[in-house]
Amino acid sequence: MPASAAKSFANKLETFDPNAPGDAAANLFGLPFTPAEAQVVVVPVPWEVTVSYRAGTAQGPAAIHAASLQVDLFDPEIPDAWKLGVALEPEDEVIATANQRLRPLAADYIGWLEAGSPATGSAAHSSVPDQVNAEGDKLIAWLKAKTGALLDAGKAVAVLGGDHSTPLGYLHALAERHEEFAILQIDAHCDLRPAYEGFKYSHASIMYNALELPQVKKLVQVGIRDYCQQEADLIEQSHGRIALFGQRFLSEEKFVKKSWKKVCGKIIAQLPDKVYISFDIDGLDPKLCPGTGTPVPGGLEFEEATYLLREVVRAGKTIIGFDLNEVAPGNSDWNGIVGARLLYQLLNWMGVSQGRIAARNHE
Repeated sequence: MPASAAKSFANKLETFDPNAPGDAAANLFGLPFTPAEAQVVVVPVPWEVTVSYRAGTAQGPAAIHAASLQVDLFDPEIPDAWKLGVALEPEDEVIATANQRLRPLAADYIGWLEAGSPATGSAAHSSVPDQVNAEGDKLIAWLKAKTGALLDAGKAVAVLGGDHSTPLGYLHALAERHEEFAILQIDAHCDLRPAYEGFKYSHASIMYNALELPQVKKLVQVGIRDYCQQEADLIEQSHGRIALFGQRFLSEEKFVKKSWKKVCGKIIAQLPDKVYISFDIDGLDPKLCPGTGTPVPGGLEFEEATYLLREVVRAGKTIIGFDLNEVAPGNSDWNGIVGARLLYQLLNWMGVSQGRIAARNHE
């Protein structure tokens, strides 16, 4: 951090009142830090071009930012959490504009597919996948460069989508800086479909694409409850590279009175020392994310998800990065409210795992 930014950061630590109401003109969670000053930078990616059911996730970062101003900053296990220094980057106008241009084209194309791909629409729709895939390549390159520069500046980085296709460029950046790591995915869906609906970088293909990075040694999936035969076959044929802890398994453990702590232990046993967390909000019970694009009955409770996060850190794992995706405003502020509180926990515990902020000893 440049000396001027370090001095400004120190001054703000001295003068900021964490008990005051959130300032609407301030950064994420009402904090006063700029991205240059912050230890942890959140990169918003307002992108939802390939969503295949309900749209709205491109507005997720803005909804979470707005709701974050009402989040109380005290955490009983991390009393100085706000001092970690978190800031949200501005949304990139080029990415937002490309999303606005391509989303209607992709939606019409998906509608055409669902209608059986009638010959009358072939000329109008046949070029859409190539257009979307080309922009997907640009998005990956942009995010890889963006997050890579932040990592090289000593920042911890999080990606805030948008749909679940968004973090792939960040994973590429991490793969260039870490020899190996695991992805801990919390999700209702496996996202292991190759080029779903013709879109190479579909939100339903993010983990298929991530596994093409050899540095991703393990994919541990939690809460999955909606997937196809092709995905089941891929998991079966992965020789243990993919570990599935689906909702059916989690429920059966609960029904035979297994504690959530023990279940979390089984999940964490699959993880190496370095972990990337990919959190699709639809991994939670839909009552917590009713606006999300593809809700599925079942899912984790909020405290189950955050307990797993804490246990990962308590087990000595380092969270090298994370994404939070698929938060859509819907018809109420509720989606942003839940998303903001989940984001705060993810940021804080990533900071603890990296030694940037201290947590109290847990008995």
